[in-house]
Amino acid sequence: MGSIDRVKGARPLQPAAPNVEMTRTNTNRLLGYPDDARLLILNADDFGMCQSVNEAIVGVLTEGVVRSTTLMIPCPWMTHAMHFLSDHAEIPFGVHLTVISDWIDYRWGPVAPREMVPSLINEAGYFYNFERMAEFLAQVEFDQLELEFRAQIEAVLAAGLMPTHLDWHCLRIDKRLDISELMFRLAREYGLAFRVRGRSFRQKVQDKGLPCVDFDFLDSSQLDSVNRAAIYADRLRTLPAGLSEWAIHPGLDYPELERGGNQFRQTDFDFWTSEQAKELVGAEGIVLLDYRALQDSWAEI
Repeated sequence: MGSIDRVKGARPLQPAAPNVEMTRTNTNRLLGYPDDARLLILNADDFGMCQSVNEAIVGVLTEGVVRSTTLMIPCPWMTHAMHFLSDHAEIPFGVHLTVISDWIDYRWGPVAPREMVPSLINEAGYFYNFERMAEFLAQVEFDQLELEFRAQIEAVLAAGLMPTHLDWHCLRIDKRLDISELMFRLAREYGLAFRVRGRSFRQKVQDKGLPCVDFDFLDSSQLDSVNRAAIYADRLRTLPAGLSEWAIHPGLDYPELERGGNQFRQTDFDFWTSEQAKELVGAEGIVLLDYRALQDSWAEI
């Protein structure tokens, strides 16, 4: 259809608040909101990864304040996630472009035939895991990367599902403008919005008259697990005017998450289904959006 991050093993981070004065744009006006409106996209990443993540994402979408999710096509629980989205067409979702596995003993591989994307797979025939990302990025063939990205998008469309946007799983692409450009080009080709990262790339997108986030998205996997609820509460209270996006990673603390070192996901589930989160969003007058608002604007240009 031609037109339709987690940091593993790293020290817990508390990303600095964005510099509001340097990052204000006309995104609010493009989306039809006053300049002082505080807009927030809450997206649950990794739908399809495993049972515990799927159950948690269904929970935050149906019981919490999270508005959208992104689907990992290569993963074992992708079919379950697709069935849910097919039965709940009102829930917006994106394609979580995936070419990295998270941990060694739980792996996934390409949607495209392996013989067509050999630079994407390791000696065992699966995607490189997170710790070998630098090695992967150093040798990946760009045309093979595009082939796999297209295969994942086309798999969603072939299932009769209509995504709103593209984003990516785990890839550290701050210094890989070529990969960002590829994903941006695919988003435009398929009539989708795109999760934008980096000030220079945001400026490039905005110069085209396209609305996007005013600040780099918050990756919940980089937050301190112990104090995460307090961090979320503080950031909701201090959310700046403009459009922000928070990529959260809910999961239920099943043994599969413990083996992968992903117990932090339970804290995301707990907070985003809590009354505290609902009350804070309401009390602060925060406008919750999803990528449908951006997709509509992108489709007009």
